[in-house]
Amino acid sequence: MSLTLERPAKAPGTTATRPPEEGGRPGRARWVWGWAYSGVLSVVLALVVLLGYLADGIASGTVDWGALLTDSVWSPGNLAFGGLAMIYGSAVVCVLALVLAVPVGWAAAIALSEYLPPRLAKPLRLSIELLAAVPSIVYGLIGIMVIRPFVAGLGDVPGGDSILAAGIVLAVMITPTIVAVSVDALAAVPGRYREAAYSLGLTRREVVRSAVLPQARSGMRAGVLLGLARALGEAIAVFMVIGRADGRLPESFGDFFSSLVRPGQTLTTKLAGPEPMLAGTSGPYFAALCGLGMILLALVAAATVWGTRGASAQVRRGPRVRRTSAWMRGPKDRLTTAVRYGALLLPTALLLGMVGILLARGGTALNPAFWFTPSAGASDGGIRDQIVGTLLLLATTALIALPLGYGAGIVIGTRASAKTSRILETLTVAVGGTPTILLGLAGYVLLCTTMGWGRSWLAGAVVLVPVVVPVVALTTAGRVRGMPGELTESALALGLTRAQYIRSVVIPYTWPATLTGLLLGLARAAGETAPLIFTATVFFGAPALPTGIVNAPVQALPTHIFTLSQDSGAPEAIAQAWGSALVLVLITAGLLSLAVFLRNRFEGARRWTT
Repeated sequence: MSLTLERPAKAPGTTATRPPEEGGRPGRARWVWGWAYSGVLSVVLALVVLLGYLADGIASGTVDWGALLTDSVWSPGNLAFGGLAMIYGSAVVCVLALVLAVPVGWAAAIALSEYLPPRLAKPLRLSIELLAAVPSIVYGLIGIMVIRPFVAGLGDVPGGDSILAAGIVLAVMITPTIVAVSVDALAAVPGRYREAAYSLGLTRREVVRSAVLPQARSGMRAGVLLGLARALGEAIAVFMVIGRADGRLPESFGDFFSSLVRPGQTLTTKLAGPEPMLAGTSGPYFAALCGLGMILLALVAAATVWGTRGASAQVRRGPRVRRTSAWMRGPKDRLTTAVRYGALLLPTALLLGMVGILLARGGTALNPAFWFTPSAGASDGGIRDQIVGTLLLLATTALIALPLGYGAGIVIGTRASAKTSRILETLTVAVGGTPTILLGLAGYVLLCTTMGWGRSWLAGAVVLVPVVVPVVALTTAGRVRGMPGELTESALALGLTRAQYIRSVVIPYTWPATLTGLLLGLARAAGETAPLIFTATVFFGAPALPTGIVNAPVQALPTHIFTLSQDSGAPEAIAQAWGSALVLVLITAGLLSLAVFLRNRFEGARRWTT
């Protein structure tokens, strides 16, 4: 078995005996660490700014932490600020989403990577990644049209606004994320592990369980953490279907299941509602809302620490060997194959159903004039200016977030010790799980007010950067951890410094997965509405291209769709919203196609031979 790197190794001798530390040879790639640590610095800076904003808000009033954590009564008029019902709502909605999404996502990823032939797996993988690229505002619209009527019929609840509807919408949203990241992790496992396992006479199920999953576990866990971060931080899609009823808690264990089909409230929907604007910028009301934001960050950090510690303990215990009767191996293998193929049906049905709904309701988008003419009010004209504004925001966000997120992922995956890596990963997921309404409010105070930028496209892009950076960083770190140890050992044995090892080995290996992470991050950013309302966009009157950098707002598709969808009494506005949603999905699909093309190109250019 041999291993060949793209760059030919120099003759062994003096270089082979040098220690693989920086300083062993002139540091021709020291810039790598400066770039990588700037990514970590961006994550820390985003968290510091956010914590500073929340701490300043909490200090502006008096927060009764006991009541905020244990009381369910929220009545600003009576100065009663109990957040227990919101904490309960967030926890239940996220648990429902994970319970529904993780088994389906992991099984579908294994079927795509290990069972289907490449000619079928590639288009299906592209389809699922398209689902991951659908903006959250579109999921919210579909939740109103499909999920709410389903829950209304299930629980005899008028309208269908409920915790269960929010959990189902979130499960649909995070399943493609889990599948896309897990497929990348499984694809990174070298084929020789499978070949060695098959040579021992193991069945396909046993090969996957014994040889593939242990190697891909960290990457698949990163997919779940990304999904959890998105579920915890999602506001707009949940906002549309949960009903936003304060103070709802089950009165007994038997009441728990019936409470799922009743309206509820989460931490994000409380912060994304009108109350942050009504509370002003100081006083007990504003302080209580900032206290809820601090609790949300703590919940994200706790979930991340719990997940990371569980994984570490499993590694220390080592793999567990399960013995199976010989006559049961065949039936178990066939049953597992059927279950994993079946898991693929749900994402496929979701994609077909979503395309059908968008084509049926957003027919105006099929007219080219709709794309290239400016809007005229809420029910006439096209969306030319909104398309230009959205593309400008996404392109600027990608240019800033890609190098920062990639550098942070490299540090988490290679440079840091296990303890430091866990801390950095927790901070990164905490930033990724931050409700974007908080990012918008903090960006409004820091950029638009303190720095005098006003509403501007650059402020909107800067606020979206913390949304994309964690996705890129965690995806890259998961891919780095999935690298075969032989690659690292061989590269260091050639005398490469660690910076040169990063440049010549790690970057070529992780670049395709990083593109997937960038796509997922941009897909989430494309659907963000709350932060742009405060920092970057106006509904009407802004030019297609901004004439400056500061005090230069733009129009964007997510805020346009959200504003139109609130006018449910005007059929023309709703039709305009669905047409805009279809255009937004097509734009993200175009971004996805470009990312897939680049990823396949880099995968093909990576010449690792074993």
